[in-house]
Amino acid sequence: MNVAPALAQRFIDDALRNDHNRAILQRLPALALPDAWLVAGCLFQTVWNLQAGRAPDAGIRDYDLFYFDGSDLSEAAEAAVGARVQALLADRGIVVEAKNQARVHTWYRAWFGHDYPALGSARDGIDRFLVAGTCVALQPGPQGPVLYAPYGLEAIYQGVLAPNPLCDHRALYLRKAADYADRWPGLRLTAGTTETAGTNV
Repeated sequence: MNVAPALAQRFIDDALRNDHNRAILQRLPALALPDAWLVAGCLFQTVWNLQAGRAPDAGIRDYDLFYFDGSDLSEAAEAAVGARVQALLADRGIVVEAKNQARVHTWYRAWFGHDYPALGSARDGIDRFLVAGTCVALQPGPQGPVLYAPYGLEAIYQGVLAPNPLCDHRALYLRKAADYADRWPGLRLTAGTTETAGTNV
């Protein structure tokens, strides 16, 4: 990860302007989940909201937690974690989804029609979001939130959406990117070789 310290701090500060993100990061250690991170949409969409002059949490559908527990790959174990997460954050009035990255390969093909490798950490899952620039995560640390952004932060602040070569499922990417651009009209989509404004993909 090669992110300028000033930009990294700007991103963390922006993400924490969403009070839900701040609360989740404050409470996350209480769950004692292995390799746990707050990831993706609730972070970069907060930035897009601020750039668009909206409330930090406007239009954010859910808040995602990734963790990695290779000791139990069952759906039941993941559901039990999800129930603990919802109980801990029930007062926030938001949807929080917890996904065990150790088991994604067991269900991905059935849901999305593509093979998915067995992962070795939660960060391996963060690396594989369909839109490259949205591969971002925060984790509580002793000196404040720890940032993970394997592809940098520039694309988020520039409003450029591009497919992730590590998980290049183009139809899925275009569907997700078009949804983002429909909700935040200033974004620009690329299909790998061409760039398109708005939703005209």
